[in-house]
Amino acid sequence: MTGNRLSGRIALITGASSGLGEHFARLYAGEGAAVVIGARRLERIAALAEEINAGGGKALAVALDVNNEASIIAAFDAAEAKIGVPDVVVANAGIVVPGRALDVPAEGIRSVVDTNFTGVYLTAREGARRMIAAGSKQSERGRVILLGSITSHMTGQGDASYAATKLAVQHLGRQLAQEWARLGISVNTIQPGYISTEIAGDWFDTDGGKAQINTWPRRRLTDVTALDEPMVFFASDAARQVTGSHITVDDGQSL
Repeated sequence: MTGNRLSGRIALITGASSGLGEHFARLYAGEGAAVVIGARRLERIAALAEEINAGGGKALAVALDVNNEASIIAAFDAAEAKIGVPDVVVANAGIVVPGRALDVPAEGIRSVVDTNFTGVYLTAREGARRMIAAGSKQSERGRVILLGSITSHMTGQGDASYAATKLAVQHLGRQLAQEWARLGISVNTIQPGYISTEIAGDWFDTDGGKAQINTWPRRRLTDVTALDEPMVFFASDAARQVTGSHITVDDGQSL
């Protein structure tokens, strides 16, 4: 653990059992933050927390299902009791149910909306409530980071409900930023491009996935480390006067 740009901060990250959330947990811990790792797959987040703690960082694994408001509240309760009030919340949990709009079942659409939009909303709201109670209006240290997607401004990808929820997340970020601006909380959104993570499965190893990659200007997937600098910036003291913003990090894939 060598960085210190987030020293003294406590970050709660949802969807941290794999993919982006797992990467962000290591990133923030490496920058000196105490990290609260939330997800449903307890064995995975427990192993990640153990790894971070063994490496000199500070991590706490908490059971967290963003589809259940009581679970979200309990996760924040656990964080507050064992580490402290999170002053950085990363609403990262998300799912996709791929398929043509004519074919995706209603329950699939509902599950995407519940996780990708309602879960993000409830996570951000509970985090803001805790920050406000802890004095964010005076400290101006509250940070909420929402994970969107470049699919929010693209079409024809076979994931209509996912793309629509990500556009909703982008606008939600601006709405929350305006509402909480005088309460010392900055709310910003990152729109990643296509990255090889668990949510993508083996798609990019298939002929269809390879053909999709070849349609992009640089003909490559986005490296997850491309998100590191904006993620650290939005969580840091430097973002005190940046709120309601969204940044696209996609290596030109959406051009």
